[in-house]
Amino acid sequence: MSLTTIGLNKEKSEELSKSLNELLANFQVYYQNLRSVHWNVKGHNFFALHEKFEELYNEAQLQIDEVAERILTLGETPLHTFQDYLDNSQVKVAKNVHKDVDAVKVVLDSIKELLVIERAILDQADDVEDEGTNAMMSDFISGQEKTAWMLNSWLDRSI
Repeated sequence: MSLTTIGLNKEKSEELSKSLNELLANFQVYYQNLRSVHWNVKGHNFFALHEKFEELYNEAQLQIDEVAERILTLGETPLHTFQDYLDNSQVKVAKNVHKDVDAVKVVLDSIKELLVIERAILDQADDVEDEGTNAMMSDFISGQEKTAWMLNSWLDRSI
C-alpha cells in the first residue's frame, strides 16, 4: 500500500481529494451567491441582511481556503477556474435575487447542498482515517447547521 506524505492511503486520499474538490466548487458558487445577495438585496430588511450576508461570505472565503489547502495537504491540486467550479457544483447560481425572503432561501438552499456533500466527505474521511478532514467537516457542519436554523427562524417571522 502506497502512503501519502502524511501517512494516509494514497489511492483513498486521491478519491477524498476529488470529493473535496467538489466541495470546493460548491463553496465557490455559494460564496458568489452570498456576494450577489449582499449587493442586491432590497427592502425593509436590507441593513440586517446586508450585514449578515457579508459575515457569511467572509466565513465562506476562509472555508474555501481551508478546503483548498486540505486538498494540497493530501497531495492533490485544488480546482481553480470559474469553469471548473460551475462544472462541478450542485449549488445553483443565483442571479438577480433582490427580495429579502428569496435571498435567504438562496442561502439556505446552498447550505443544504454543502451539508450533503460535507456529510459524505465525513464518511469518506473516516474510511481513510483522515482526522484532519474529519475535524474540518465537523466544524463546517456544526456552523452551517446553526446558520440554517437561524435563517429558517428568520423566514418563519418574515412570511
